Amino acid sequence: MKKLFWLGTFLLGTTLITGTARADHHLFTYTYEPETEPKGDREYEQSVTLRAGRNAAVGQRDFSQWEFRHEFEYGVTENYTAALYLNHTLQHFRDPATGAKTTRYDWAGISLENRYLVLDPANHAVGLTLYLEPTYAGKSAELEQKIILGQRCGDWKWAVNLTHATEWTDYFRGTEGELEISASLARQLNRRWSVGIEIRDHNELPDYKSWENTVLYLGPVVSYRRSGWWAALTVMPQIYGANFTGDPDGNHHLELEGHERINVRLLFGFSF
Repeated sequence: MKKLFWLGTFLLGTTLITGTARADHHLFTYTYEPETEPKGDREYEQSVTLRAGRNAAVGQRDFSQWEFRHEFEYGVTENYTAALYLNHTLQHFRDPATGAKTTRYDWAGISLENRYLVLDPANHAVGLTLYLEPTYAGKSAELEQKIILGQRCGDWKWAVNLTHATEWTDYFRGTEGELEISASLARQLNRRWSVGIEIRDHNELPDYKSWENTVLYLGPVVSYRRSGWWAALTVMPQIYGANFTGDPDGNHHLELEGHERINVRLLFGFSF
């Protein structure tokens, strides 16, 4: 099953790369911009995220988790864009007590992204888009909502996302809430390249009964586009973290139990 999935992914990517069409590009990887796809436009987007660096105190030395999202996006109307995601992850870490290595592949389900443009940034002082994304993975599910704000000012562009998500785990027996705010700013250097910075604060609320932690990431983003395709890369180290239920990771300045020292994300897309 895994081999067939990877083979299908490779063949799909090869097909899209050889196609020739216009691709709308993204300047950021963690922060959504308010613009939606024009009516009738179709795009394939690949997201690859690396989350690396927990510690021995939580039993996960050499921790790394790769997250892959395959997105098929379609402009339903001039204001409404829908997208289907296929998600899967690959996790690896080593137990510091026994030296045993754990490598686990997980199918992370199917997501349906919905974005509706309320205020077009081309006609208003600030663009506004509402976002809703349900995910179903059999034994778990998630519902994510975003308020997306942004605008372009000459060669500069900024965006801010306010995010809330509820995750149900263990066949809907467990619940966790997540709150996040992310903001990004980029400057277009020329018609192909842009550089900028992204910042995000992520918080977890188990069963909505306690505020477990807060984590702040900050790092550079660079994007590149050509006719028919585009790519963007963000590298975000954790610059501050706190666990409010104690200090399970033994680190007073970072949160390394449920979060990592560094997050890296690569996006690339093709229109077809």
